[in-house]
Amino acid sequence: MRDAMMDALFELAESNSNVMLLTADLGYGVFEKFAEKFPKQFLNVGVAEQNMVGVATGLALEGKIIFTYSIGNFPTLRCLEQIRNDACYHDLNITIIASGGGFSYGGLGMSHHATEDLSIMRALPNLVIMAPCTANETKQAIHKLAKQAGPGYLRIDKTKANATNQNASFEIGKSSLLREGQDFTIIGVGGITEEAMKAADILQQCDIECRVLGMHTLKPIDTVAIKAACTETKGIVTIEENNLVGGLGSAVSEVCMDEQVYPKSFLRLGIKDIYMEEVGSQSYLRERIGITSTEIVSFIKSCL
Repeated sequence: MRDAMMDALFELAESNSNVMLLTADLGYGVFEKFAEKFPKQFLNVGVAEQNMVGVATGLALEGKIIFTYSIGNFPTLRCLEQIRNDACYHDLNITIIASGGGFSYGGLGMSHHATEDLSIMRALPNLVIMAPCTANETKQAIHKLAKQAGPGYLRIDKTKANATNQNASFEIGKSSLLREGQDFTIIGVGGITEEAMKAADILQQCDIECRVLGMHTLKPIDTVAIKAACTETKGIVTIEENNLVGGLGSAVSEVCMDEQVYPKSFLRLGIKDIYMEEVGSQSYLRERIGITSTEIVSFIKSCL
């Protein structure tokens, strides 16, 4: 996903000198080529994420298209007030990029886990929330966020779903149909959607065809696709590498209640409002929390 992000940023910077990339002393081995080719469009503010948002705000007020970058929860929770008061309140074209969503940096412990960011950022007015499920979606998201007038949040992680059956068009607020199916719907956000694809492959061997939706945009969310999943399939499973409070599962539930269209069966898979105290790889921590294809398969089989 990070490589796809850089490809998109290169394309944007080449075509528009107003595009700028800001980092808080991170991105070594990633940003050198960008900084060398576009020295006037790159700025390292040092270990100062809050200041980075302030600088981004000033530049955006002068007409620049800004991307800020850091890892884990540092570009969000550490500078939440600045994002709220500066970027969002002034409705500026600033995209905050968090690399390492969920347990991507699981080996560094809880301080580097980004497991509440989707919930918290979703509460900020004017902010588009995106967590691409595939590398292609990451590249598309960068281009779309650059063109929109207001602020955006882009969360990428170290995993991705491999899918060939994607919509030809990519739009903010419209999910990607990663797999066709009429028996059950699995909705994923971010790289953990790979577990949804694994579950669909396993269930296909049992003659159960699952629709897999990549909900790359959490806000605004694809209400039409969720309503269709409720009426056209026998249930919905949501999976996210984020706290269940306020995340994807909550967003889907809100759509169902607001639209008064209810799934026959429903399961939210995510982090059950706890901090993961163990240290380990992303895959290991997913297993410990219980957000894998195993849980999806077990629930859908029990329903059908």
